[in-house]
Amino acid sequence: MDLFPEFVRRETGATVTPEHRFHPARKWRIDYAIIDHKIAIEQEGGAYTNGRHTRGAGFIADMEKYNELTRAGWRLIRVTPQKLMSMNTINLIKDLINAK
Repeated sequence: MDLFPEFVRRETGATVTPEHRFHPARKWRIDYAIIDHKIAIEQEGGAYTNGRHTRGAGFIADMEKYNELTRAGWRLIRVTPQKLMSMNTINLIKDLINAK
């Protein structure tokens, strides 16, 4: 069960959409999106295990995706799975919501 959307709603009042498809042509998805504020939250796993996000092809593909997010006006928060359900992540989200 995915507890992150409820955690964010409880702490910030924002609605989180998991696996939001943000691009009209590509099949890219944001792990978690706060659509009303165009905030994207990506879990970056495998930092210490040579996972997909840290190997060459995966890293380059992520850069392309993140650049398109930026082009579309999204703001991106990148966290490890261990930091997803943390007050640090909540504070980053709050700061971005309040920055508009």
